Amino acid sequence: MLGIKNIASYLPQNKISNYDKKEKFELDDDFIENKIGVKYHTIKEEDEKASDLCVKAFKNLLQKENIDINLIDCCVVVTQNPDFNIPHTSAIVHGKLELPNDCACFDISLGCSGYVYGLSSIISFMKNNNLRNGLLFTADPYSEVVDIEDKNTALLFGDGATVSYITEEGIYIPKSFSFGTSGKDYKELMCEDKLYMNGRAVFNFTATTIPKHIQSLLEKYGLEDSSIDKYILHQGSKYIVDTIRKRLKVDETKVPFDMYDYGNTVSSSIPIILEKEIKISTNRRFVISGFGVGLSWASAILEKN
Repeated sequence: MLGIKNIASYLPQNKISNYDKKEKFELDDDFIENKIGVKYHTIKEEDEKASDLCVKAFKNLLQKENIDINLIDCCVVVTQNPDFNIPHTSAIVHGKLELPNDCACFDISLGCSGYVYGLSSIISFMKNNNLRNGLLFTADPYSEVVDIEDKNTALLFGDGATVSYITEEGIYIPKSFSFGTSGKDYKELMCEDKLYMNGRAVFNFTATTIPKHIQSLLEKYGLEDSSIDKYILHQGSKYIVDTIRKRLKVDETKVPFDMYDYGNTVSSSIPIILEKEIKISTNRRFVISGFGVGLSWASAILEKN
């Protein structure tokens, strides 16, 4: 059954400390640790592109999984910061990894909800075309678009990439998906030259929409909180994750927070946490939920096969 067999991530070694910006932005430790929840954020090398981050994530996957490159028949990259406008970044990744010529490649332009959309897209595409071994990459190097003088974004985002190995021997199988969009609010988080974010508007959207969205998904499939082992939420900020958890009335132990040392990695934030959580044998059912740019949101239920 098609699903996630393994996940690997790559986070750059370079890190910038938010503690070093306390005076510049008039911050205190409580704001850094309990509001945004980012002590350090990772920064790629200046000459690295999204495809380079994908390749490094794949090399980490090879350390965990024996993969025959010649059997890969689908390669999807989720990014809103591609190497170039043309061609699609998945084609560049295809070339760098020397994937076979009969491998389908395409990009998905989505941000914080991108992993959930990507997971649905690659599995549906593979099912419909009788494909067997796929790679789902996420890579959004926001350091290329963040204004380092902008308090709303310069403290928050980190670079990173992930790859999920999708096969017929999948261990975690998506059982249901749910999506939403509020396109009229697209200007609240956008990039024309540099990234702009209306933090208050994005928080209000998240706090009001996402708890109801997740609860609706559970009710639709007759599930209660007691049947969910972990809720893997997009790591927008600590305050956002805490707010969603409280409004869902979910125990803190069931909602991992894990961005202190690398920041908001956009489409990579969910799979970075999943990589760790799928190793825990008692975790059999997840809710995953991404939300942000668009404004867009998407959630799914993953079950252990």
